Amino acid sequence: MNLTDSKKKLALGGAVCGIVAACLALLGNPANMAFCIACFIRDTAGAFGMHQAEVVQYARPEIIGLVLGAFIISVATKEYCATAGSSPMIRFVLGIIIMIGALVFLGCPLRMIIRMSAGDLNAWVALVGFILGIATGVLALKKGFSLGRAHVTNKENGVVLPVIVVGILILALCTSLLKASEAGPGSMHAPVIASLIGGLIFGAIAQKSRMCFAGSIRDIILMKNFDLFSVIAGLFVVMLVFNVATGRFVLGFNTPGVIAHSEHLWNLLGMYTVGFAATLAGGCPLRQLILAGQGSSDAAMTVVGMFVGSAICHNFGLAASGTAMNAETQEVVAGAVPLNGKVACIICIIVCFVIAFTNKRKEAK
Repeated sequence: MNLTDSKKKLALGGAVCGIVAACLALLGNPANMAFCIACFIRDTAGAFGMHQAEVVQYARPEIIGLVLGAFIISVATKEYCATAGSSPMIRFVLGIIIMIGALVFLGCPLRMIIRMSAGDLNAWVALVGFILGIATGVLALKKGFSLGRAHVTNKENGVVLPVIVVGILILALCTSLLKASEAGPGSMHAPVIASLIGGLIFGAIAQKSRMCFAGSIRDIILMKNFDLFSVIAGLFVVMLVFNVATGRFVLGFNTPGVIAHSEHLWNLLGMYTVGFAATLAGGCPLRQLILAGQGSSDAAMTVVGMFVGSAICHNFGLAASGTAMNAETQEVVAGAVPLNGKVACIICIIVCFVIAFTNKRKEAK
């Protein structure tokens, strides 16, 4: 199965992923968050008590499915390769930064596309920041940025994360050790089996198509190559049709229930941070999970960083709040980014610049 040899196949792969996201939304996932890597990692971290925000605690089977789907398909097609050793601590820090930027915006690049397809104009503002962040990362690449070369290692090394997610699934299904929200986004989810199957399908297609939201824009800027963009376009079109057909398409800002805010500068800067850090790390949050599933311990370190980042956001009040309807007064309460989140976002951007322009490829002697 090769999806990368034609734009039509890539677009079809993206469309299938869009169908998966739409089905999960119909089956219970928050409609505007049908499939969000940042939100689902945050929820899973909450299930383990890494943060105490009770409304976002649930071990999301989609995350488990993504890793296992990428692992299974890469083994089946002989693409599995255990690698490690390329600046793991910097990648860990970049994972934290990606999560902070995502929770200032309230979503990863995948959710940004889903929100765009539902008419959320805040997500279109964020897209500008995301592209600018990637462009800054591309500038660093042109200036010689590199985190070094990963090396092939023992194949067991690359199996660690897939084994961990299987353990999470067992804990979630067979014990009551993990926390689960009784209200809020964490309480809204599709049935476990549907979520797991959806994650497996999404993960397999993402692995075979090299789906990456940051990588698609990076390739356009660097090489005028629109191949990866075809995958994203396929997903967007399917979600747009789904949202229009089901009455979920609402064009505007400050829409209650979308779990978004209209602080435009911070939507822009939040996704600028994600785009910049993802380009330096070699892929968006989704791509990091897929790479980790196919054997990259470096990507796994970025994933661990994202888990820690989500805990930092909710333990230290960095995450934004979404526009909501007050149940008692029926008044719209605008979402906002807290001061802590704004300060953290600026610090993250500064750290990205330090990483980008101090890590250079070594010249061959």
